Amino acid sequence: MGNVLGPAAPRAPRRGEPLGSPGSFDELHRQCKDVFPQQMEGVKLIVTKTLSSHFQVTHTVHMSSLGPSSYHFNATFVGDRQLGPTEAFPTLVGDMDNSGSLNAQVMHLVAERIRTKAVFQTHQAKFVTWQFDGEYRGDDCTATLTLGNPDLLGESVILVAHFLQSVTSRLVLGGEMVYHRRPGEEGAILTLAGKYTALKWVATLNVGYGGAHASYYHRANEQVQVGVELEANTRLQDTTFAFGYQLNLPQANMVFRGLLDSNWSVGGVLEKKLPPLPVTLALGAFLNHWKNRFHCGFSVIVG
Repeated sequence: MGNVLGPAAPRAPRRGEPLGSPGSFDELHRQCKDVFPQQMEGVKLIVTKTLSSHFQVTHTVHMSSLGPSSYHFNATFVGDRQLGPTEAFPTLVGDMDNSGSLNAQVMHLVAERIRTKAVFQTHQAKFVTWQFDGEYRGDDCTATLTLGNPDLLGESVILVAHFLQSVTSRLVLGGEMVYHRRPGEEGAILTLAGKYTALKWVATLNVGYGGAHASYYHRANEQVQVGVELEANTRLQDTTFAFGYQLNLPQANMVFRGLLDSNWSVGGVLEKKLPPLPVTLALGAFLNHWKNRFHCGFSVIVG
């Protein structure tokens, strides 16, 4: 009996995996850095109050044993345009301390693929930083141009250009060009970068005239993450190595981060949430064996 249905139609060729956006240049090593604990010293109280779906304020009191104590007031406004869980435009952020120093940021989505950011920083009523960023995010590439502290009268400026391209769904290549000019001095530094993302690990490398920065991040399972960083500075003839790890204990609402580096420093931070209260406690300790220096910190986060 013959084939009533006829010959089978040939299978359509499989389309390649989408390349995806490579993200921003500043976030290339972010996954590895998030594993390491943040330095803590003294006692810190952080209280965050959400006033509406667009506005929140934060009060921070820090009592330090190494330097003067401080108070910071932070106000954040976010707009209606939501691009992701942590991205909303426009966004305005202002932070002022008890000495009157201000750090302000304004982020706005000019077009669907173009983002802009302005940063202003003052120190006791004196401007120290003014910076303007423009970023284009394509389907498989990112281009950023940063203008820092432009001074037409003093003929000084810092110009930074970033470009990242997704070569495959796992490999990202790009570079950074930093140009600076001031009276009697002018120069440029080129840095090449690459990032490879696998199922459970990420390897990143930056190589330039000033040195190299390599990082490796590995997610062993849902509870354990590790990261390794290597930084070499050719100008200072110095190389540092650091190993960090993060241990998640969701049943106990605890997160522990630890580090060990080539400067003979060890440290760790333990964070404990206290549900149903919106309170997080953090306790950290750091010891440098070479310098015989030890400091610890304790913080309470409300909100």
